[in-house]
Amino acid sequence: MQLASSQMDNKDHDVAVVIAPLHLQSHLRQLLHFACRISSYGVPVYYLGSATANHQARLHSTTLNSSDIAKIHFHDLEIPTQDPPPNVPMHIWNASMQTREPIASFFRDISSKARRIVVVHDLLMSYNVQDISSYPNGESYVFHCLPIFDMYCSHYAPAAGLPIPLEEELLKKLPSNDDCYNPEDVEHHAKYLNHCMGKNAGDIFNTSQIIDGTAFVDSMAHLATIQNKMLWALGPILLTQDHDKIQIKHLCLDWLNKQPPKSVLYVSFGTSTSFSTHQIKELAIGLELSKQKFIWVFRNADEGDPVTNKCENNRLGPLELPQGFEERVKGVGLVVKEWAPQQEILAHSSTGGFMSHCGWTSCLESIIEGVPIAAWPIQFDQPKNGFLVAEVLKIGLHVREWEQRNELVTASTIQNIVSKLMASEDGDMIRKRAQELSKAVRRSTEEGGVSRMELESFVAHITR
Repeated sequence: MQLASSQMDNKDHDVAVVIAPLHLQSHLRQLLHFACRISSYGVPVYYLGSATANHQARLHSTTLNSSDIAKIHFHDLEIPTQDPPPNVPMHIWNASMQTREPIASFFRDISSKARRIVVVHDLLMSYNVQDISSYPNGESYVFHCLPIFDMYCSHYAPAAGLPIPLEEELLKKLPSNDDCYNPEDVEHHAKYLNHCMGKNAGDIFNTSQIIDGTAFVDSMAHLATIQNKMLWALGPILLTQDHDKIQIKHLCLDWLNKQPPKSVLYVSFGTSTSFSTHQIKELAIGLELSKQKFIWVFRNADEGDPVTNKCENNRLGPLELPQGFEERVKGVGLVVKEWAPQQEILAHSSTGGFMSHCGWTSCLESIIEGVPIAAWPIQFDQPKNGFLVAEVLKIGLHVREWEQRNELVTASTIQNIVSKLMASEDGDMIRKRAQELSKAVRRSTEEGGVSRMELESFVAHITR
């Protein structure tokens, strides 16, 4: 439902939680799931975004119960210009810079209606929510849509000169930060974020000790204590319905219903990743040569490079598959050229593997469902995520090492990786470890589990 500022509940709240997500699809979904978790404790939650972003969040959070979403107060921010192109990070960022005043206006309206206002926001929304610090009854927390492992290894440990708690052999293989981020974008973000840092009361991570490891969580918690902040690792918060209650209809799910158990490789690289025409051809040929069943989400939504926002020189016009590819793989592979319900696909009993860019939402969904990953990171936190999956947790394989990121991944390499993951004893062992991790992670979110206790600790803290 839409809720204008003037239409907010007349009833005063003891505590009101305000969610301010970045308008990238994976961030919108993670924070909506978090909003529903907080709402389940009887705390009113307001979700702030553009009308388009709020619609996308509701539409694509298909594993949430509609009754849980109905409890969230969606507030459509009035932004001066049109919504940016979907899932192009820099365009999303530029548009978000226009939301400070409408968010501040919302704070003014709600500040007199609650004893405490708790703002939970994306790191890159820090500039836009900074006015909450001017209210004596306001406090804010950063929600990180990525693991502690990446944050500690990529940013905190290097900046503070701290050791990384990994065995020597793993440290030698840890991916560098080179080419993960566009330096110009980092500098641009820093101009807005530097003077906002330190104003929040703590950090929330959508991960857990079960996934990141106690050593990394404890190390980050220690750094937070030094800064007089709180830290919670309360994930994964991507809620799932019971599989037999999922009622969404999609051609992917109909196709999966006809396949043998654990026989299908799901191939998807997120909503802000682009490949060259040559790389697409090699991927197609590799999948075909593997003779393994697959679903490939092949979308034309994002033409530009996600880091530079420029089209690759060797891509002219729409994305294209090799001539005759879809006809040749008919019955073995399914190509989907639209949005697909990823978490439901991963939860399906016929899905046995996931070739992924290793965005954190994708990693979490795969971990939750016990599906091993063929890791093909592209940028941002993805190289460290892929390393965590393949080398630390040992629930996946590298499609390529980060050091070879500028090299073409050949069809023969893809064929070998797919065959190893889907049709070998090594693949079976990796799948078994993935399923064991899934059980441990699910237990951690149940009553008495470490993630549930972290969530309850956060709720207790903000309602103190």
